[in-house]
Amino acid sequence: MQQVKGVIARSKGAEVELVTINVPDPGPGEAVVAIQACGVCHTDLHYREGGIGDAYPYLLGHEAAGIVEAVGPEVRDLAPGDFVILNWRAVCGTCRSCRRGRPWYCFATFNATQKMTLEDGTELSPALGIGAFIEKTLVAAGQCTKVDPATRPAAAGLLGCGVMAGLGAALNTGNVGRGDSVAVIGCGGVGAAAIAGARLAGASRIIAVDLDDRKLETARTLGATHTVNSRNADAVTAIQALTDGNGADVVIDAVGAPETWKQAFYARDLAGTVVLVGVPTPSMQLEIPLLDVFGRGGSLKSSWYGDCLPSRDFPMLTDLYLQGRLPLDAFVSEEISLDEVEAAFTRMHHGDVLRSVVVL
Repeated sequence: MQQVKGVIARSKGAEVELVTINVPDPGPGEAVVAIQACGVCHTDLHYREGGIGDAYPYLLGHEAAGIVEAVGPEVRDLAPGDFVILNWRAVCGTCRSCRRGRPWYCFATFNATQKMTLEDGTELSPALGIGAFIEKTLVAAGQCTKVDPATRPAAAGLLGCGVMAGLGAALNTGNVGRGDSVAVIGCGGVGAAAIAGARLAGASRIIAVDLDDRKLETARTLGATHTVNSRNADAVTAIQALTDGNGADVVIDAVGAPETWKQAFYARDLAGTVVLVGVPTPSMQLEIPLLDVFGRGGSLKSSWYGDCLPSRDFPMLTDLYLQGRLPLDAFVSEEISLDEVEAAFTRMHHGDVLRSVVVL
C-alpha cells in the first residue's frame, strides 16, 4: 500500500480537491503506474457534474501516460520500467465481439479489481476505470499499452481518450480514404484530431466548421483546407458549396447535438457517411424524416473511442508522431500541476485550450 496525492470530485458540482489516496499493491492481473502526464478531458468534467453517474467520490483523470512501477501475479508482456499509455478498453478476448474479430467493440473490458481509497477507507470510483489525476494509479494490466519511450508523455497520454477519439473517427469509423472530401463540425480537441486524422488518411478537401474563429485557425494548422464559421453562414450550404454542390464524402459531428447531427446528415454527399463522435446528453432527441434516411443512402455511424484497438493503434500513432507525421504536440495547450485542474476546467469551458495537461 502506498499513499499518494490525487484529485477527486467529492460530490456533484463541487470543486475538485487534491487529497491523499491509498493505492494498493497490484493484485493478480493488475499494475501500478507512476503517472507522468494526464490530459484534462471534458469527460472528467462530466463526472464532476454528475453527467455520467453518481458513484462519488470519483478519482478523476483518464487520458494518461506513465511508467509501470509494479505488476501483480499472472501479468504477462508488461514489466516495471515499461512506458505505457493507459486505455479504458482493455479487451477481454472472449466476449462475442472479440470472438468475431471485432475487439474494438469489446463488451467485457477489464478494470482493476481492488479499489483505491481515501485515508478513511472510503472507496473511490476511478474515471473510466483509470483515475489518473494522481501520482500513481492502480489499473488492470490490460489497460497499459506499451509504446516507444521516446514519445513525450504529455503528447502520448492524449491518445488515451480525446485525440484518439477524433483520429479514430476519421481513420477507423469514417474510413476516410485518399482523395475524399471531409467536413468536421466542432473543432475542439476531438474535432481538431479528426481533422488531423483526415489529413493523415490523404483527404483532398477538409472543411472545418465551428462558431469560434480561434478554433478554426487552429484547425487550419492541423490540416483543414477550408473553414466555415457557422455563426455567419449556414453550415450545410457552405459545405455543399465547397464540394461542387454535392456534399462531403464523410461528415464528422464532433459536437453531439441534434442540430449538428442534422447538419452532418444533410451536408454529406449521396451515399456518404456520417460519423457521430461528440457525446449527446441523455435528454437529447432527434427527429428526421425516415424517407430522407432511406433516400440518401450511405452510412450513419457512431464512433466509440474512435473504434480503436489500443494494442494496434497506440504504437502505430506514436511511431507516426516520432516520424513528424502526426502533430500530437499541437494539442498540448499548456502544462499544469495537479492543483490546477479546477482552473483548467474553466479554461476548457471557455474554449481557451485544446488540452491542458497535468504533468507530474
